[in-house]
Amino acid sequence: MIYTNPKNVKIFEKYFLQNYPRVKGFAIKILKNEEDAEDVAQDIFIKIWNQPEIWSSDQYSSSYIYTMTKNHIFNLLKRRQLEQKYQEHAMYVKDTPDFTPNFEKDLYSKELKLMYKMKIDQMPEQRRRIFKLSRFSGKSNQEIAELLNLSIRTVERHIYLALNDLKQIPFILIFLLF
Repeated sequence: MIYTNPKNVKIFEKYFLQNYPRVKGFAIKILKNEEDAEDVAQDIFIKIWNQPEIWSSDQYSSSYIYTMTKNHIFNLLKRRQLEQKYQEHAMYVKDTPDFTPNFEKDLYSKELKLMYKMKIDQMPEQRRRIFKLSRFSGKSNQEIAELLNLSIRTVERHIYLALNDLKQIPFILIFLLF
């Protein structure tokens, strides 16, 4: 196994020592925060450790690691922006006065719907498309398979994975409420 070979560990260590300061510096320039930059650099090198073809040969240029870092940072910023939008929306919903007796129930319902929508929007494109066709358009698995030129088993698998993703939301909501 490549990970336990002391020679390979030394190669990775050398690669790490040469590139970590550059990756961290690049991340600091974009994020303007040293702690976040360290986290990003660590995440990048964990990914690279699991891809020995990158650090054990000279075929990958240094621009590859910068591209990985840039993409990781953009994903981090997108996730933060999405979280901020959710928090702003949740604050708006909480601060909006409503004097109906079911206000609290309506609030939780709106938050739950928003969390489901966000979870669906975060799904991979194919899974999201299949799930929406199944649940919102009322198409059968056979119809979806024919429409997207997929096997029925693939459609079933995507629906299963989508439902598993959505099952997590009530537990998250319970954690947030208590």
